Amino acid sequence: MTKTLTGVTLILLATGIARAADLPALPPTAPFTAPPPFSFTGPYVGGNLGGAWTHHDTIDALFGLNFTSGNNGVFIGGGQAGFNYQFGYALIGIEGDFEWTIKNSSNDSTVFGPFGNAFQLTSNNRWISTAAVRFGFVVEDCLLFYGKVGAGWAANNGFTVTNVTTGQSFTGSNSSTNTGWLAGFGLEWAFAPRWTVKLEYDYLGINDRTFTVDGTAIPALAGDTFTAGNRNIQMGKVGINYLFNGGGPLAARY
Repeated sequence: MTKTLTGVTLILLATGIARAADLPALPPTAPFTAPPPFSFTGPYVGGNLGGAWTHHDTIDALFGLNFTSGNNGVFIGGGQAGFNYQFGYALIGIEGDFEWTIKNSSNDSTVFGPFGNAFQLTSNNRWISTAAVRFGFVVEDCLLFYGKVGAGWAANNGFTVTNVTTGQSFTGSNSSTNTGWLAGFGLEWAFAPRWTVKLEYDYLGINDRTFTVDGTAIPALAGDTFTAGNRNIQMGKVGINYLFNGGGPLAARY
């Protein structure tokens, strides 16, 4: 009996091996390839919204009147465009932006001057524009920490001195564009192959400005010279960018 079972087992085993030999060979398994990492390299455009805060001290030469603006907040909105080049985890690029001021009037403190009259200084920033170099490093493939340095410009409707006591006023100039230096930092996150969102802070230091009061407009300040200094602008913005080189192999990451 045992010999019979052993014989049957050997016959079945031989039959299975023969049938297995007749089956087609399985194709070779392709090696696993990780998707390419996200890259910020390439041109981009976007928009942003945020706020800006200004501060300046304006002092006249004759009476030492000090008009301090404090930190006047305004809403800003605009757009940006630039180009990035990423090598490894490092990044360098250029960017320019333009911001409209949604609320733009700034009234300085009221001070008392000659003959017991009270005076006030008013200025209006209409738009802000910057051009800068960006540099930073990328972590987790899609999160960029960056800094930026460059130049900036602010369009101002002019400084207007008003004698609050008499109602007389004088505007230093109808309009002008003021230049300065820019420094800032931020972070940018790629949430889709072609889209990123960013959070940014910028500091724009504007050059001093001087104007002389016309005596026929405000006789109490005839010939007086005013110098506006410490005219910085701080900005906080949230924005979104569209990367033209997104998609394609970058989409494999998502």
